[in-house]
Amino acid sequence: MELRHLEHFLAVADTGSFTRAAARLHVVQSGVSATVRALERELGSELFDRSGRHVTLTAAGKAFQPRAQDTLDAARAAKDAVHQVQGALHGTVTVGTLTAIDVVDLPGLLAELHAEHPGVTVRLRAAMTGSAGLAQHLREGGLDVAFLALPGPRPSDLDTRLLATAELAVYVPGSHPLAGEHRATLARLAEFPFVDTPVGFGSRTVVDQAFAAAGVEREVTVEVANVATAVDFVRAGLGIAFLADRLVPDSSGLHVVQVADADLCWRLTVATVAARHPSAATRAFLDLLHERHPTPVTPQG
Repeated sequence: MELRHLEHFLAVADTGSFTRAAARLHVVQSGVSATVRALERELGSELFDRSGRHVTLTAAGKAFQPRAQDTLDAARAAKDAVHQVQGALHGTVTVGTLTAIDVVDLPGLLAELHAEHPGVTVRLRAAMTGSAGLAQHLREGGLDVAFLALPGPRPSDLDTRLLATAELAVYVPGSHPLAGEHRATLARLAEFPFVDTPVGFGSRTVVDQAFAAAGVEREVTVEVANVATAVDFVRAGLGIAFLADRLVPDSSGLHVVQVADADLCWRLTVATVAARHPSAATRAFLDLLHERHPTPVTPQG
């Protein structure tokens, strides 16, 4: 049994698919299938049920999964220990990031990390499905750490730390019928079309949940993956938008309307998988992030 067998097994277990596991491992699907089959022959038991549309763990696979993860973690810890004795930290950290994240000076953070640990490589990944997609990639092992804007209680399978919060208000053009109002209910706001991020993005989820709780339907006519560009579509008269004030450095020609019957707050966290021990390289990234952001900040425009 080789570490490669365990890596391939865990990738399939995490993703529920030989195809997705192969993409994550950057190998051909037939190679993953052959490796898992060889592992099953060695163990004398099938680890996956392949009869349905999705690959699921058998009882033997469920028993084997935590031991396989512990073995890989131990092997990685052993390698990290040798590197630390040598006085040099090596490894790769794959970081999931949002399309608009200026709360954290990510370029500055990575420059400082490189200066302290030149042997550490950082790969940045974004998801067109926003925080929901990043959280899924994190769970599947495609990411080591992710910046997430997930509303509601902390997911039980993730370790998260709050970095920043921001209140959301509605921005409208100066010529808009709402421009003369300082406060408006969700029902009043729903009379007009919206510019928003796609479903799955943190801010979109916060707003959708507020309208659903109020029993009010709204129409999103323009979706933009980079929330920082939403204000340009508002200025063009294509809709109104919920935004944090720091995303609107220049509010000329715009009017801000506060929500009268709901508190909408965007929260940025940094997350890792609770059951997966971070590598030394990942811990170095998280430690440096904590030094720069020891307590949550409330962004101001």
